[in-house]
Amino acid sequence: MSSYRHRLRPRARRARPLASAGVAGLLLLVPACSSADDRAAAAVPSPGEEVTGLCRGLDEALPETVVDKDRSDPEPESELTAGWGSPAIILRCGIPRPAVMNDPDAAPVEVDGVGWVVEELEGGAHRFTTSLRRAYVEVVLPAEVAAESGSFALVDLAPAISGTIPRGVAD
Repeated sequence: MSSYRHRLRPRARRARPLASAGVAGLLLLVPACSSADDRAAAAVPSPGEEVTGLCRGLDEALPETVVDKDRSDPEPESELTAGWGSPAIILRCGIPRPAVMNDPDAAPVEVDGVGWVVEELEGGAHRFTTSLRRAYVEVVLPAEVAAESGSFALVDLAPAISGTIPRGVAD
């Protein structure tokens, strides 16, 4: 656990509580099981050409496992989405700027050089969205994963994100 605390550093000067479950209405992603093959479903973002290119590079760099869960991409198949395990950890790249970025009480954290804004969703799930990167990357941890593994998923994803999504401000 000590290495986790070392890698996850709050960027705020004082600890702030996670955003309230009221933001759950903003949820752009609804993990669900498909009756056809039991894979999760995720809405595919539709960013511009530049961000799509960055997201394709990220897709190629993503790890095969995240917190010991094997990659199992959601439906519909896209280079802009990825998933691991069941219930699925879902990553979406190229999402529009989320409203939480305007919330002064948002809970920012940094994991291995990648900045994130944290939201606690209804039911105990957590949504993490990158900040200060040329594309917004969203990672949703289901309640079970959030409770067991916390932000360790972000540790597994940080090298791919920092290596493919440059620092900057997304359009």
